[in-house]
Amino acid sequence: MIVGVRGTLEAVGPDWVHILVGGVTLQVSVPAAAIGELAPVGNQVRLFTNLRMRDEQPVLYGFLSAASLSLFLLLNGVSGVGPRLALALISSLGAARLQQAIATGDVEALNAAPGVGRRTAGRVVLELKGKLELETDEIGAAAGDMTEVIAALTALGYSTLEARRAVGSLEDSPDLTMEDRVRMALQQMSGGG
Repeated sequence: MIVGVRGTLEAVGPDWVHILVGGVTLQVSVPAAAIGELAPVGNQVRLFTNLRMRDEQPVLYGFLSAASLSLFLLLNGVSGVGPRLALALISSLGAARLQQAIATGDVEALNAAPGVGRRTAGRVVLELKGKLELETDEIGAAAGDMTEVIAALTALGYSTLEARRAVGSLEDSPDLTMEDRVRMALQQMSGGG
């Protein structure tokens, strides 16, 4: 699981960037707003990432903050919303405006994103309206670590909701590594914790 990328920005496209990491150039799909903040080419950049499979090809999605990645993961948990549509929503509205639109039930704002119909927009509002406040409370100060644990659990096939519940029940100890947290969450979900 690739949960973060740090390296040199090599190229920029309409919805992707190339980042040189240890002699390997990675293509990362990013929200449109992130491209402006990452440029110019040659900058050292860091992205929070999530690896997904699309048409049997790995696609790496990158975000400037753990909160944006967390929102991406929440959106992917909504029936009918895949990574491409989640990225389109974040690109079109921005993370803050998207969260506000969901919290206020603004289906029209979501519907304005490319590829998002009224039914999908309504489903996003219905399924996520109450979860966004819970999301910010649960992740809180340990956003990076917990987001990485959630990303690892979803990569193992658990739903985002299952992963969030397991992470929310973990004790918050600064001595725990990410691997320890993943192990504890897996034990929790299997009923062994």
